Amino acid sequence: MTFRRGFQIALLLAAVLGAAGYWRFSSLPEVEAVAIRRGTAAEIVYATGVVEPRYWSKVSTLQRERIVEICDCEGKRVKRGDVLARLDPTKEKAQLDEMEARRERLVGDVARAKLLLERKVGTQTAYEQVLTQMQEYDARIAAQKRRIEDLILRAPMDGVVLRKDGEVGEIAATTENAVLFWVGEPKPLRIVADVNEEDIPRVKVGQKVLLRSEAFKEKILPATVADITPKGDPVNKTFRVYLALPEGTPLVIGMSVEANIVVEEKAGVLLIPAEALVDGAAFRIVGRRLAKVQVETGIRGTRMVEVVTGLDEGAVVASPAALDFYDGERVRVMRPKAEAPGGDAAAPGAGTGGAAADAPKEGASREGKP
Repeated sequence: MTFRRGFQIALLLAAVLGAAGYWRFSSLPEVEAVAIRRGTAAEIVYATGVVEPRYWSKVSTLQRERIVEICDCEGKRVKRGDVLARLDPTKEKAQLDEMEARRERLVGDVARAKLLLERKVGTQTAYEQVLTQMQEYDARIAAQKRRIEDLILRAPMDGVVLRKDGEVGEIAATTENAVLFWVGEPKPLRIVADVNEEDIPRVKVGQKVLLRSEAFKEKILPATVADITPKGDPVNKTFRVYLALPEGTPLVIGMSVEANIVVEEKAGVLLIPAEALVDGAAFRIVGRRLAKVQVETGIRGTRMVEVVTGLDEGAVVASPAALDFYDGERVRVMRPKAEAPGGDAAAPGAGTGGAAADAPKEGASREGKP
């Protein structure tokens, strides 16, 4: 009986100690182990833009009138000066008739005033007054004829009618964005992108650009910085940057894209997740303890950072690191990842764990930040 009771007490004590040990272990911070790998590090500047032709023009109207004739020319080639649409000239022609009738009366008044002046019955002042009135009507008639001519919308250049917005019977608007025709050459194409003014000093002509489009989610599309607008937009605090597209790009006019402009790129460098760094230090995992290591970094992306000194290839660090981690702290280590996560921008085929990803990050505002 005594032996049995002692055995039960021993079992109970073992269970208590086991529970205490499990509680102590389960209360340790849980960290994920990530190995330091080599890859391609890239510092990028994020931008958004729209695909447009390199050579094109908009056709709008200066007058709010009804469309009475419009060409069936969308997608077709036109020559400069070809008629694309006609607006209703009824009101403008009626005004012109009225002006011309008034001028005819003034022609008679001028002739009479001149005759009276020659007979020394009229005055020079009276003659000059009616002559001036007639000349004013000449100018008004010329301006009215130009207004009537402006009701005929013509192609401003040789090219293809890329888009037509309007039908017979509709009222042509005169607002800034009311464009009836887009005429231009379908090739070559470019992207007009907006870059934050804080980033524009790092953007240079000739830099490589990686594009992402919702229409081609699985592809990395290339481009090149072709030009930078000298003057920025002080309201939106952006600068306009033009990106040249290659001849065979699948992008088409009007598509929106996200762009990562590659400012600096290094291949074969050591990479660490950005979230594994706290105040310039990383926590290396040694057994089940953390060892704080000061790390000198180079190119810094949003997901991956270049390691210059402090860690070697294959070293395993805790990710993400927390501010309250300390040197020698015991932790619970999760199963190590096979590869370090991808980074911010990398060319297709970049090494595993590069600080550049295979596409621009959705929703980023600067440097590809998500």
